[in-house]
Amino acid sequence: MPSLRRVIALAALSGAALALAAPAKADRIRNPVAVFAGLDKITGRIISFEVAIDETVQFGALQLTPRVCWTRPPTEAPQTTSFTEVDEVTFNNEYRRIFTGWMYAASPGLHGVEHAIYDVWLTDCKGGTELVVDPKEPEASPPPTAGQRPERPVRPARETLPPGVPGAPGGNQRIDVAPPQGVPVQPRAPTQRFFPTNPTGGGRDPAGGN
Repeated sequence: MPSLRRVIALAALSGAALALAAPAKADRIRNPVAVFAGLDKITGRIISFEVAIDETVQFGALQLTPRVCWTRPPTEAPQTTSFTEVDEVTFNNEYRRIFTGWMYAASPGLHGVEHAIYDVWLTDCKGGTELVVDPKEPEASPPPTAGQRPERPVRPARETLPPGVPGAPGGNQRIDVAPPQGVPVQPRAPTQRFFPTNPTGGGRDPAGGN
């Protein structure tokens, strides 16, 4: 009869072999389209609209430009996020950046879009087939020796800024996103306009995109 120590060792070896044989799983799916919902706080009307990545559309007085839109494969815990830029078009036709950061479909209240009349939030990402594997977490550092002060652990941010976004670091560096408030920006010509006061057409501007 094999000893208990030998049984434990064989079980550990079997588990390691299975882990090596298991294929690497994709942690995220890059999507070409982000789906948003917009609210007119005065009328209470909500409309849904789709925006392609790097496309700028206008909802009321807000212009949205999603930079990336991530979902998780069915084998992972559900998580739908989008890094989005939101500009306000004022009555004086000035453009001001009121939000730059991540939106979470499961927690729409976490984003910082603050506007007196309109609100927008992410609801879904669509059309993705590209699987992106996240890098492995670094191994734990060895315990400090006697008399050595342990290093302060660094808490990683929840997301990484996508390449091409202003303020994005190089490589796989992670930073916390602090969205600026009311920063002047250059005007953008939206490809689509949605106005919740329009009773037909899903809120779409009947005059066209521009």
